[in-house]
Amino acid sequence: MNTPRLPFLDGLRTAAFALLIPYHVGMYYVTWDWHVKSPAASATLEPFMLLSAPWRLGLLFLIAGAACQGLAARRGTWGAVKDRSLRLLLPLLFGMAVIVTPQAYFEVLTKAPAQLPGDGSYLDFWAAYLHGGKYCRGTDCMSVPTWNHLWFLPYLWLYAVVGSVLAALGRGRAFASSLPSWVWLLLPAVPLVLARVFVFPSHRSTHNFTHDLYNHAQYAYLFALGWASRTPLAAALWPAALRWRWGALAGAVVGWALLLIYFRSFAGSTPPDGLRVAQRVLWAAMSWWAILAACGWAQRVFTVESPRLRAASAAVFCCYVLHQSVIVVLTQALKPLALPWGLEALLLITLTFAVCAAAYALLRRVPGLALLVGIQRTPRNAGPSAGRVIGQLTTMSVTDSVSSPASAAASSDSSERSSRTEAPGRQLTSTSRHSGL
Repeated sequence: MNTPRLPFLDGLRTAAFALLIPYHVGMYYVTWDWHVKSPAASATLEPFMLLSAPWRLGLLFLIAGAACQGLAARRGTWGAVKDRSLRLLLPLLFGMAVIVTPQAYFEVLTKAPAQLPGDGSYLDFWAAYLHGGKYCRGTDCMSVPTWNHLWFLPYLWLYAVVGSVLAALGRGRAFASSLPSWVWLLLPAVPLVLARVFVFPSHRSTHNFTHDLYNHAQYAYLFALGWASRTPLAAALWPAALRWRWGALAGAVVGWALLLIYFRSFAGSTPPDGLRVAQRVLWAAMSWWAILAACGWAQRVFTVESPRLRAASAAVFCCYVLHQSVIVVLTQALKPLALPWGLEALLLITLTFAVCAAAYALLRRVPGLALLVGIQRTPRNAGPSAGRVIGQLTTMSVTDSVSSPASAAASSDSSERSSRTEAPGRQLTSTSRHSGL
């Protein structure tokens, strides 16, 4: 069974992933923990970082769910599982062994240089990195090999496999919802609120695959909602998003403003318990309103398909795999120039986009290597109606099934920042437990 194509999802996916590069460049300049830090790090950019931190990754999982439903509908359960395993796990393994290594090297070099093996060279570190181990600064440890920003891939693989199996078990049992459109402003936020209020306090974000209950609760739910949106159960999500895009956008902006007031008011003190719970409810609600607004506005902006959009969509997954290591390397290359931080940040963003685009243009011509960085080569004789599967992202033609993204990208910085013990930038991104050194 084919589901109707939603052409705007290509544009929505590309726009969502375009946020990754400026966001992770921003992580270099804020006070939150990250792999490397600028000497000019301050709180200046943190309000703007909080504008997208609560919802950016959730949107990617929702769109990935819609894409995976289309893939399973076209290829069947076993075909979808094989495809996701090939497209997600190969780039994950290659990324952990090769692409992420510079991030770990410069993190140790800048935070605990005495722990570098051998003569401190990159090659000596790489050899030690592949053998595994830990690098610690006090109680803050990094276990290697690590997946850092590639944590998105195993999470998505798990959700795609489970979703494909459950869909096969429930085949033939179609349920349709007939909710008023305004309900979509509130009802889908309820699971996010429950996770934020009851799960988050005792299970903070870790990106540890087996010990990350809060992230699994929110992201698996949003993936499932995206999957359901391509079925009669939740197909009303898309027209509701279009209709309520202004209201959802207003709610997200007001929620962001209130979160900023809260964080500034309790930057150096502990808030009352009731107010802390209210802030968590607001965080989750703002997340959903922003996601709904993005889904609605994408339908207004990306109304037609274009060769440029298809080309950008094809490059998304490769750029996701590469971008964070490119950023880290560029920060160290530019550091001796001592540029003003604003100029340096703009240069980092521009150069990262340029390097990732150039790398994609080169790597796509190397069949084996292309697959390892998430590039799905389109056969020469494939016409415009040929479907393409790009890493964890599914792209299809007008005559095919649904298309949308999945990410990468990047690290989830969704921990709330309301007191000294809650900082959104704390990133546990290892195969075991890693908060950075």
